[in-house]
Amino acid sequence: MKVNEMIKDFVKGIWKENPVFVQVLGMCPTLAVTTSLINGLSMGLATTFVLVASGLAISALRKLIPDQVRIASFMIIISSFVTVVKLLFEAHIPEISSQLGPYLPLIVTNCIILGRQEAFASKEPVGRSLLDSLGMGVGFIFALVVLGSVRELFYQGTIGGFELLGSWYKSMVIMVQPAGAFISLSLLVALFHKLSGSE
Repeated sequence: MKVNEMIKDFVKGIWKENPVFVQVLGMCPTLAVTTSLINGLSMGLATTFVLVASGLAISALRKLIPDQVRIASFMIIISSFVTVVKLLFEAHIPEISSQLGPYLPLIVTNCIILGRQEAFASKEPVGRSLLDSLGMGVGFIFALVVLGSVRELFYQGTIGGFELLGSWYKSMVIMVQPAGAFISLSLLVALFHKLSGSE
């Protein structure tokens, strides 16, 4: 595989085909858990682990999985890695696990993961699948961190727990509510499209 192709496989998920800002996928966790930078980063890392691990497994097994049970096989592989992530979070970072609530086990239904397995990992070799999954995962983390940071800043005046706006700042309570999530996301999507030069 050429270096240019390798770079393209990785970079496309971060910018050109960003799962949140371009493809508008994974909206449930994107809107629900991004009340802070830490929550966004945690969900992004968990999703990326599942995306990469399941992508590698499906790519390696692609010639052994019959077409008739393809989707069912993908779901079993994905749910196995989601269980691993859920147990790791509960054991090592229970506070974040409780903040993410039901959205952590619901990674199994995230359309980014199943979509990439169907569109890419099930058709390509392990190396390309790894780069594609990593790129999409980094793009998802980027989107959730940006959205979480914006919402945290306007709600608490902090980013990542560090105070930026001072005690004078009056909290915008709407930013932790669903309306604040939709408003923030729509403005960020518009900004992303403006910066990327797309219509």
